[in-house]
Amino acid sequence: MTTSGIASNNSKDIEAVKRQLHSAFDGMIHRLQEARDAIDDPALFPAPATERNLAEGYRYLLGFMLGNIERALDDPMYPRFKRAIQPMNRSTIDNSDAVYLCAEIDGNYSYVIKGRAANSRHWRGEPAVAGLRAPQYVIFELGSGYAGDSGSLMELIPGTRIGTDSLDCHSLQVEPDGSFEILVAPQRPENHEGNFMLSKRTSHDKEHVGQFLVCRELFHDWENEDLLDLEILRVGCEKEALKPLTPDAAVTMMKKAGELTNNHMRFWNQFYTVLLETYGKTEMGLSGEGEKSFMPTNDMNAPNAMGIATGGGQSTNIYAGGVFKLEDEEALIIESSVPVPPSFLGFHLSNLWGESLDFESYQSSLNASQMEVGEDGIYRWVVSHRDPDLQNWLDTTGLDHGFLTVRYTYGVAPPKEDWPTLNVRKVQFDDIGKTLNSPYRKVERAERQENTLVRHRHVQRRYRQY
Repeated sequence: MTTSGIASNNSKDIEAVKRQLHSAFDGMIHRLQEARDAIDDPALFPAPATERNLAEGYRYLLGFMLGNIERALDDPMYPRFKRAIQPMNRSTIDNSDAVYLCAEIDGNYSYVIKGRAANSRHWRGEPAVAGLRAPQYVIFELGSGYAGDSGSLMELIPGTRIGTDSLDCHSLQVEPDGSFEILVAPQRPENHEGNFMLSKRTSHDKEHVGQFLVCRELFHDWENEDLLDLEILRVGCEKEALKPLTPDAAVTMMKKAGELTNNHMRFWNQFYTVLLETYGKTEMGLSGEGEKSFMPTNDMNAPNAMGIATGGGQSTNIYAGGVFKLEDEEALIIESSVPVPPSFLGFHLSNLWGESLDFESYQSSLNASQMEVGEDGIYRWVVSHRDPDLQNWLDTTGLDHGFLTVRYTYGVAPPKEDWPTLNVRKVQFDDIGKTLNSPYRKVERAERQENTLVRHRHVQRRYRQY
């Protein structure tokens, strides 16, 4: 023993540890190099090779590296909420109006979430207050797996992974001061009547254990809606200190960071190309026989419900999607009839890697509170490269080929006959005004700039790191 009471290390053992860690690090770098191949190897289904797509492909890879290094450093026994998606690692055709938070847990144990929201009366169907308030919509969802981790579309086979439970703001019990508490556990304790999420569930003759607790906070009013304060603690964590890191654990971290990054790059390329048929029909695609591609070009599929079995989408969303591919003087006009008002409605543009377009400097997304609704009650969006001086313009940021996505969020889904409908038309830019079936006021440059300033301020607040 040394004078400090800490055992000395044998020099031969230290050399072995050095080799072990060097090898693990080199292995991680090798996996990251394999992930890099998904940017431009045609066999791995990448986005078409253009200057912009290639440059954004490398940013996309760096984003997965960022997110998966954070995940590799997680410990489910001592979880914390962190940003699963943010401007530095956008992916999966993310929602430009959302904060995505994730905490990795072990559903064999119990956890308590404590939170606080600004005024949330709109969650209970009451008129929203004029000032600072909670996000438009919030949902907690617990899954037995994380989309893309395996690197294979086979993880989408029903029963491979499931959502063990969910809880949204319409059901969340909130105290008058905005505080709330949620128990996450393998079973509800006797006489427990508060907010609860089940962390173990049997499905398809298999017991599934919740591992990934995701919180989505969706925003309508970017000036006044603000983030939740959240913490999550395993019950009894104060009785057992986190053990110091060992070489074996460090090896596991590096292996996990490399493998997850490689798997996600490959999975999502396959998901977009093979399953969603972004570039045309495929044998494994989601479209039926005789139907157009599931993600049609300059069109959108019919609104549909998608969830964990189809890539991990939000369980309370009705989605519709497609692909825009526009020349300089072309535009799309998208119209949507929405018989039952949703809790949240947002339209978003993404590049072909599934990164939402820059929604801070550009109006590349619009939600229900940011747009004008036609006199006939129809929602209309205009997608074009140039500004048509209309509020409902979606800016392609100069990208000629990318994704279109609209999300309708319902705490309780309406009957299918009352689901939203969509109509998409491609027109010449100069014909936008006469093609619209409802008059819209002209937006001046100063107003556009003021709206952009609101975006900058909101994005800084939404993604603050302190």
